Amino acid sequence: MDWLMWAPLVAAGIHITEEFFLPGGFEAWYRRYRPDPSRITRRFLVIVNAIYLMACLNIALIGRAPAGVAYWLGISALFLSNGIWHGWASYKSHTYSPGVVTGLAVYVPLAAYGYVHFVISGAASISTAAIACVLGGSYQLWSALYHRRKPSN
Repeated sequence: MDWLMWAPLVAAGIHITEEFFLPGGFEAWYRRYRPDPSRITRRFLVIVNAIYLMACLNIALIGRAPAGVAYWLGISALFLSNGIWHGWASYKSHTYSPGVVTGLAVYVPLAAYGYVHFVISGAASISTAAIACVLGGSYQLWSALYHRRKPSN
């Protein structure tokens, strides 16, 4: 078993645990951080995190094939942007954002390690890594745009 290909699934599981179970409270914290109850529902969070975990499982199942490495890099860029977002949101709100510890202590180092490893080993080209970084890292932008638009009636 290739631990690096399974690492995103484990990291996501740990992160989701911090956000929702131990200590949890992300949904309530987010409602205070960005008050718009129409945008953040329990159903929405369950669906997003289920898709997130399935994507991470797919990486492990694909393995180190070029598509699997590119997928790994894209998801880890999402991790990186999510970890930085949690850090920024905690700083900006002067409160603990559930997910900030794993975001900064797990997601950021994992992404940095993986990018260096895959590029230096030749498993990914610089252009593949850059494209994956832009695509995966753009998640926070799309999420912010989604949460800022007016709800439809």
